[in-house]
Amino acid sequence: MSRLQIWIPGTALVFAAVLLLTLNPNADSGQAKSGPNAKDVQKVVDNAVGFLKTTQKADGSFAGGFAGPGITSLVAASLVRSGVNPKEPIVAKALKYLEKKSKKDGGIYDMALANYTTAVAIMAFKEANTNGEYTEVIKRAAAFIKKLQHEEEPGHLFHGGFGYDKKGRPDLSNTGFSVEALLAAGLSKDDPAVQKALKFIGRCQNLPGETNDQAFAKNTSKDDKGGFTYDPSAGTKSPYKTPAGGLRSLGGMTYSGLKSFLYAGVDRKDKRVLAAVDWVRHHYTLDENPGMGKSGLFYYYHTFAKAMDALGEDPFVDAKGKKHDWRLELFQALKKQQQANGSWRNVGERTFGEDNADLATSFALLSLSYCKKR
Repeated sequence: MSRLQIWIPGTALVFAAVLLLTLNPNADSGQAKSGPNAKDVQKVVDNAVGFLKTTQKADGSFAGGFAGPGITSLVAASLVRSGVNPKEPIVAKALKYLEKKSKKDGGIYDMALANYTTAVAIMAFKEANTNGEYTEVIKRAAAFIKKLQHEEEPGHLFHGGFGYDKKGRPDLSNTGFSVEALLAAGLSKDDPAVQKALKFIGRCQNLPGETNDQAFAKNTSKDDKGGFTYDPSAGTKSPYKTPAGGLRSLGGMTYSGLKSFLYAGVDRKDKRVLAAVDWVRHHYTLDENPGMGKSGLFYYYHTFAKAMDALGEDPFVDAKGKKHDWRLELFQALKKQQQANGSWRNVGERTFGEDNADLATSFALLSLSYCKKR
């Protein structure tokens, strides 16, 4: 599997569900309630939890250690967010497995993907840290992640970005997970590490001008404007290169970039946020991952859910003026695709690891946790 193919958390998948700041600055907007029926959601969730109870390994891990401890972290976080008590065996065993993966340098990893797996592990420990028992491991893990940030001079494309490890070229997925992890660990939004990361994230956005000084941005099409790409350094080698020499905007990456801006406190009136939201209005869909078809679909759902929740626009109005109860629509899309055994699984040539049911199911559960009626 190539590095790009491992993008989606789970497989470093781009992976993730990190992090999960559950904070929403627009928590009570006074708008009409939206979202699916709570009992309907719970039935779907219960079936998924039941499935995961059958796939956990004896050592507490999931997916047989595929992508290191990453998928186990995503599963643990998704279970706690789904209402499973951290003390229940399925979660407690997973957390114990993750603790054993904690290294002296603070990282939580096996042989590779150190940044990704540490970031999503912070997510899992943060969700379960009800009594402060994981505060120290979270603190040490965050310090480890900060050391992996690219420190090239500000004019360098890599400046502020995060890759799968210290030497790896940075990408938006890893950088987005790292920002979420650092904020979840308690770093200030004004911390230099967060602000430098925002610089790199801006260079992943198809928004030519002062926010993105890269050559590909100058060739952005009208359709791609405001969206985000995965790897701004790919250039002519990117499979997402456009005929004009730009880089195609991708759904999962656009929601990752948008949520990163919002989590880090970028004003909703900032032109970067406005441009991203405008792209979303023109490409709103739950039928596919825009720009990628079914590839990385469940990763897309989870970034969609977190970004839309952080945006706080209920209902969400698309470019044609249609109002969307996105929480209900997301639930319906997930319910429709749930397998008889309670799991989800992506199929096709480029699943980015989502052909593994543990990974796809963890993303689905994380997504469902944002579907609750408001």
